[in-house]
Amino acid sequence: MTSAADIRKTLRKHKPLLRKKFKVRKIGIFGSYVRGEQSKKSDVDILVDFSEPIGWEIVDLKELLEDALGLKVDLVVARALKPRLAAGILKEVVYA
Repeated sequence: MTSAADIRKTLRKHKPLLRKKFKVRKIGIFGSYVRGEQSKKSDVDILVDFSEPIGWEIVDLKELLEDALGLKVDLVVARALKPRLAAGILKEVVYA
């Protein structure tokens, strides 16, 4: 089973492309993989902070990440976090 370390390694490997093509400033994981509670059915919760606004390219980013990781991805945009959820996510996120 894929580990949080494996996911972070893959994200780091793709960082130059993510920065150039999708304007990703920071990318990290949170949720079950960070806590070591993932199962075979778990998706990967990924928090992304962009250096500039992104439109429909977010769909391409999600597909690229799913292909690279071989896992379903739940993509969360940092600027869109609701205040009541932000504290918990930001405390848990591990950046690549």
